[in-house]
Amino acid sequence: MKALYIASSGMAAQETNVEVISNNIANMRTTGYKRQRAEFQDLLYQQIRRSGATTSEQGTAVPVGIEIGSGVKTAATPRVMSQGTPTPTEKELDIAVRGEGFFIVQLPDGRTAYTRDGSFERSAEGELVNVDGYTIQPGITIPDNAISVSISPDGTVEAFLDNASGPTQIGQLQLARFVNKAGLASAGNNLFLETAASGPAQISVPNSEGAGDLLQGYLEASNVNSVTEIADLIAAQRAYEMNARVISGADEMMQATSQLR
Repeated sequence: MKALYIASSGMAAQETNVEVISNNIANMRTTGYKRQRAEFQDLLYQQIRRSGATTSEQGTAVPVGIEIGSGVKTAATPRVMSQGTPTPTEKELDIAVRGEGFFIVQLPDGRTAYTRDGSFERSAEGELVNVDGYTIQPGITIPDNAISVSISPDGTVEAFLDNASGPTQIGQLQLARFVNKAGLASAGNNLFLETAASGPAQISVPNSEGAGDLLQGYLEASNVNSVTEIADLIAAQRAYEMNARVISGADEMMQATSQLR
């Protein structure tokens, strides 16, 4: 009975849906995390009676045919790239992007990654790095005798040195934008990688060419909404239960048929 396999595809789809929702909830406190959602498509149909088929020699046609679907499949799990809420941290090397753009990160293997996580630190050499020690591009080195660091909304980085009367510019942060930012590949550790779907990175300074500006002393919170996720979880659970009941119903029908004398 096809209903068994159709309902099982529905259960598998909702299992994927719950996995996506659980990952969103697990990352509610992850800096710069962008929530995902599961999208589904129906599968192929069996044409029992095709619409428009002729039913007489006079050319009359069937207005509505008979099609039996074969279930559902997971089509994609795109990320929702909406802005997360900037949260104050009072840490001078924490930076949030307000608007479009990703920070540029140089990986140890030479590849370039992108992130919305602006929780930066100083390396032993004074370089600006992320929490994993990967260099932020373009490379910025903070002098050893710097008392404090100022980062303006346009990405200008200035250091206040202990032997200087005014600030000294030591670098310029840049942001990367993408035509299809949802097409970026997730690499873990709050990093994304460029793909053919995302298009090439468009590099610019903050607050120009469509890039957002920077907020020093802030971090971008996850854009996960707990109420929405719980509502989606309940809906997924109910859909899973309904598909399970279809399987039970189909099993009872087959049992009744087998008991006929």
